[in-house]
Amino acid sequence: MSAHCHDHCTASAPPAGPRYRRVLWVALALNAAMFLVELASGLASGSVSLLADAVDFFGDAANYGVSLLVLGMSLRRRAQAALVKGLSMGAFGVFVLLKTAWTLHSGVVPEPLTMGVVGALALVVNVAVAALLYAWRDGDANMRSVWLCSRNDALGNVAVMGAALGVFGTGAAWPDLAVAGVMAVLALSASRSVLAQARQELRGEPPPAKA
Repeated sequence: MSAHCHDHCTASAPPAGPRYRRVLWVALALNAAMFLVELASGLASGSVSLLADAVDFFGDAANYGVSLLVLGMSLRRRAQAALVKGLSMGAFGVFVLLKTAWTLHSGVVPEPLTMGVVGALALVVNVAVAALLYAWRDGDANMRSVWLCSRNDALGNVAVMGAALGVFGTGAAWPDLAVAGVMAVLALSASRSVLAQARQELRGEPPPAKA
């Protein structure tokens, strides 16, 4: 995924009509449900990557709610909402890094079966949401932030499942912590991309030309 939306992006994305609104409501409901599932599972299993993913689901549900709120508003208002969401994605990345460092110090080993099963369920949900949002991946900064959240979540779920296999095979916590660190980097990278495009839109600048 390119770090910026090129010159064809806004033109190729469908308008934010009733269909987009319905998709956002579905995405909000699914993410809120998975937040509760992963929060309980992460606490029960001691998995940092599951807890990180739970916080991410919560943030995504809030992001979809914000997107619904600003739908139909001016580009400036949507760009302002994207700024808030970009900052929240960055805050999530910092939180995961801090949580990973704390768990590394405590030496807790998570339970791999719960990690694998819940990670697979989360992957199904995120792939479904990403597929629903795919048509709007090249829209304005607000639409793009929604797409990036879903894409990163699906990648994170695959990593959580891999971490579960690593914990099972090694009996150590480091695979779980490594995945948590990768998820933090993904969040920080997506945050940078969304913030850059939102600032361009607030300044009234066109997207950068495709190389």
